[in-house]
Amino acid sequence: MRLIIVGYAQPGQMGAYLASAAETLGVNYVLLDLKEAEAAHRLVRSYYWRFRARRPARMDRFAKKVLQTAEQFGPDIVITTGVRVPLLGSDIRRLQAQNIRVLNYSTDDPWNPVLASDWFLSTLNAYDVVFTPRRANMEDLRRACVREIQYLPFGYDPEVHKPAESTASTEPCDLLFVGGCDRERLPLIEALARSGLKLALFGGYWDRHATTRNHWRGIADQNTILAASGAARICLCLVRRANRDAHVMRSFEAAAVGGCILAEDTDDHRSLFGPDGAAYFGTNEELVGQAWRLNRSPEIRTRMAQALVERLAVRHDTYADRLSEMLKFAMGLGVTPDTPLMNRPLVLM
Repeated sequence: MRLIIVGYAQPGQMGAYLASAAETLGVNYVLLDLKEAEAAHRLVRSYYWRFRARRPARMDRFAKKVLQTAEQFGPDIVITTGVRVPLLGSDIRRLQAQNIRVLNYSTDDPWNPVLASDWFLSTLNAYDVVFTPRRANMEDLRRACVREIQYLPFGYDPEVHKPAESTASTEPCDLLFVGGCDRERLPLIEALARSGLKLALFGGYWDRHATTRNHWRGIADQNTILAASGAARICLCLVRRANRDAHVMRSFEAAAVGGCILAEDTDDHRSLFGPDGAAYFGTNEELVGQAWRLNRSPEIRTRMAQALVERLAVRHDTYADRLSEMLKFAMGLGVTPDTPLMNRPLVLM
């Protein structure tokens, strides 16, 4: 089995997680870093975003590198990640002409108005399979004439996402949230801040608002987030409305580090955390009430965290599990198995 992964290689990014998963499975892989498709200078990136249909500035050069690497490495499968993959339909078809299966893991919603681009949407029907972690856009993918559509949730890397001890420099907090200041998230966080809870906010743009500015701790690296998760009494899981999410990457990550979870009430969160592994909310008032209830009840927090650890122990939610599912599905395309496709054993060589 030979695999090319097209994704961001930095820690905390999907490309890095899939590369780690490939190592776990013993798959021979090459990771091509999407950062190489972007211009180094911020103004150039901004120009291509605003005036060139959100294309990566070095799109043509990067596509050529993908094709050259495929020719030299001879992969069975290419997996691209995200919604700004610098490959056109013609590039994907050139890979397929070499008997390579080309998959996309749609980590964001291609129709998210903040991210959408016509040039990428036009490539979707060229992929052999599009995997999506959201059911809400599966009908849109069908209308885009995608050949195969598979629901595949996010996951976690057990080598990274595990219970972490807070360090001496880690400031404890009542509630931790990791993620950007989206418009629909701001009222929720403001309600928590006004209630008197001590918050820790990591992510972009929280410093732009008076109510949240003093709780903002910047944009941190993976180790800082892990330490902060260990120091926080509560880990808050919010979805992104513009992305039509029912769960996010952080949902699995916060669960795997052993946090006490307060989650936006969605079907995906209920399925992941179960009835006892998290507290849920639907309104601002419920959010604040649940946050204070958990903050004042260490025995409840401990019981919920333990229930979630036990739940994860019997589930198969690692990125190695996710990658195995993708590879099995891709290698089974075009054949008629005697057993259901996803139950067929994957032979890795």
